[in-house]
Amino acid sequence: MTYRGDAEVDVLIVGGGPVGLTARVLLERWGVRTLLVDKRRELSPFPRSRLVNTRSMEIFRGLGLADRITAEAFGPEFGRIRFRDTLYDSDFASAAIVGVDAPIPESPVLGVVTSQDRLEPVLLAAARSTVRFGSELVGLAEETDAVLASLADREQGTRSEFRARYVLAADGANSTVRQRLGITTSGPGAIAEVATVVFDAELGDWCAAQPAGFYVTAHGGFLPLYPEGGWAWTDPVEDTGSGDWAALVSRALGPAADVRPEVLRAQRWTVRAFVADRFRHGRVLLAGDAAHTVPPAGGMGMNAGLADAHNLCWKLAGVLRGWAGPDLLDTYEPERQPVARRTLRQAVANTQLMFQAQRRRHEQLRAGQSASEVIELPWSERYFAQLGLVLGVAYDSAAVLADKGARPDEPDPGTDYTPTTEPGHRMPHLWLAPERSTLDAAGEWFTLLTADPAHWEPHIAGPWPLRVEPLPKEHTETCALGLHGALLVRPDGHIAARWPGGSPGAAALRQALGAVTGRPPA
Repeated sequence: MTYRGDAEVDVLIVGGGPVGLTARVLLERWGVRTLLVDKRRELSPFPRSRLVNTRSMEIFRGLGLADRITAEAFGPEFGRIRFRDTLYDSDFASAAIVGVDAPIPESPVLGVVTSQDRLEPVLLAAARSTVRFGSELVGLAEETDAVLASLADREQGTRSEFRARYVLAADGANSTVRQRLGITTSGPGAIAEVATVVFDAELGDWCAAQPAGFYVTAHGGFLPLYPEGGWAWTDPVEDTGSGDWAALVSRALGPAADVRPEVLRAQRWTVRAFVADRFRHGRVLLAGDAAHTVPPAGGMGMNAGLADAHNLCWKLAGVLRGWAGPDLLDTYEPERQPVARRTLRQAVANTQLMFQAQRRRHEQLRAGQSASEVIELPWSERYFAQLGLVLGVAYDSAAVLADKGARPDEPDPGTDYTPTTEPGHRMPHLWLAPERSTLDAAGEWFTLLTADPAHWEPHIAGPWPLRVEPLPKEHTETCALGLHGALLVRPDGHIAARWPGGSPGAAALRQALGAVTGRPPA
């Protein structure tokens, strides 16, 4: 089929996982025409990613989806990782997932433990734009002002072509788009072959008193899938022999479990660890696992991808709607690629600490120590919080106007998070009113937070979407502002500029918006 004039969209999204589906919702909010395609015939039936962290839930809160996602998820008591010799033994170590197991003052939301196959239907239903499952990208050609994509439906034996102003590639670790563009990656690469088996069995009695989102045992990991029931077992597997998955799971459970699992489905997959050397190739931008794939320990991979989409979609909208220059898209890679690299390092560190706990336990057992003895944790209770990486990310690009003589701080290495209004950082959570956070003030617009709106409103003019949000005077000191000061917050909730004492001139706000968006004021 040749190109038709009606086969044209603003953004072609390749990949229907959580990142692609979230990008579709975000772009629809901006009025951007999208088409999402995925070579699979339907959403994945496997649980896959398990953790929606605090920052991701903040994004979903802004989209009005947080309550629906929470309703499908486990309660906060499941926000813990437990280490046991077998599933039915006592813990020999455990760690809370901070920001999931209990509320934290740094955020208005609570992260959740849920399965990806429960999250994706919520995201799919949250937008109306066209989705085409069973459509595989088989060709990609960049033109001066668009990208021409060739799609094939293998089952129907048909082909079609679409012209898109931009392509957002969220098509996973084995990204067809990344490979077609010849974008290389850096990192360990493939590090393990793993099996995941979804099964039913009566195991609740072993875990009801000590719930967790993940039980790590010497015979693999066990994950409760849904509040109403269901389990998954995952472990490196070199050879499944006859393919008797039920026998493998039974052996992992051990004879004391006295259950025969009913296997529903099984999958082998490769644990990969890499970061793409480029996140952009002309009008094509990579996000999620297509741009960075990390080991699952700590549940950071999907969440990093959701942050990619949140960072990128407002920029695409600005360029497509004309209130931002095309150079704004150049800020995506320098903002998100360093975060991806830190996320990879943190995930590898998580994996090493989990293995360290298991090794210590094996040493205890060899020494004849009781299985009920709890070992000293090789991490602090805050280690799996990772709030410095989840909430403390700082961007340094042309889309951030650093305070004079300053540069955005590097985020904390992983655990500790200190709220700050330094430009480049996420706007700290403060209550503006009951149930209304400073984070709720961000949306499909820039936000000017100030205790003195009358001082700034005469300076508001230009093509940029902008709202003024009154800041309670009791928060000015916390925000490092005087009574006439202001914070300019980007649509993704990160601070673009700060004026501690007030406007330095009538044109300051317009000049800042022009610099951040790459469209100088007329």
